[in-house]
Amino acid sequence: MATTRSGRRHFLALSCAALASACARPMEAPEPLDDVTRFGFQPVEGYGLIEDGGHIIPPVPPQYLQWPNRRQRFIYEGGDPAHSIVIDPHAKFLYYVLDDGTAWRYPIAVGRAGLSLRSTTVVRAKKEWPGWQPTANMLRTQPEVYGPFARGIPGGPASPLGARALYLYRGKRDTHYRIHGTNDLESIGNSGSAGCIRLFNHDIIHLYDLVDIPTTVYVRSAEESLRLLGPALSPRGVELPPKIISPETIYGATDIVAADGMPPDPDGVLTRLE
Repeated sequence: MATTRSGRRHFLALSCAALASACARPMEAPEPLDDVTRFGFQPVEGYGLIEDGGHIIPPVPPQYLQWPNRRQRFIYEGGDPAHSIVIDPHAKFLYYVLDDGTAWRYPIAVGRAGLSLRSTTVVRAKKEWPGWQPTANMLRTQPEVYGPFARGIPGGPASPLGARALYLYRGKRDTHYRIHGTNDLESIGNSGSAGCIRLFNHDIIHLYDLVDIPTTVYVRSAEESLRLLGPALSPRGVELPPKIISPETIYGATDIVAADGMPPDPDGVLTRLE
């Protein structure tokens, strides 16, 4: 059947209208990568990727979060006052006591310096993304380890103090003991050759927001730890061998984020200094 001129014009008008409608339709964004594809595992709740202060904190792989190595809140039976911190260097836990009879419990790593922390101290300062500098004693006793870092390490992913630090004092004197973050994930739940009291960066951020200035910090004895937790948890962990970290590795670290959202130094070797 023949098509009239008016019919052809009507057909062309409809075709152009359909084409214009199709062109005006927004292009669909690509599907975002799921966490398993992006990281190679499903992050544990509370330990996923964090963007904080212009830095990227990657998720903690599940193998480092096996019970009891994760943040938990439960009924507290230690008898310590509310809004205080309690460190158990034997069972490798830190508690923040709340005023409703519960407490947050965080798994920790305890360095040689942390093992010598026995008496009560007070948090009198706290910092986000703190820098780090070796003490005069560190430089004197282990110049081969700490000498290359005498000028200090600025705050950021390369800093041994991690995302947050709490500074412990006796009276007005800085004890040089710190409660701080780390990306040395395997150290949590164990003892190290260096360092004070270390938490996953996710946990030190959580704790930091709870702690006021001043906050009293108590340390459990081995006897108290065993009485409260029993032999299944106290003592626990092993002492890890030291890692020697080159200055080039530290000072060469940057905030450049790879395409998979992970910061440099995926092996987490930047944090055995403190």
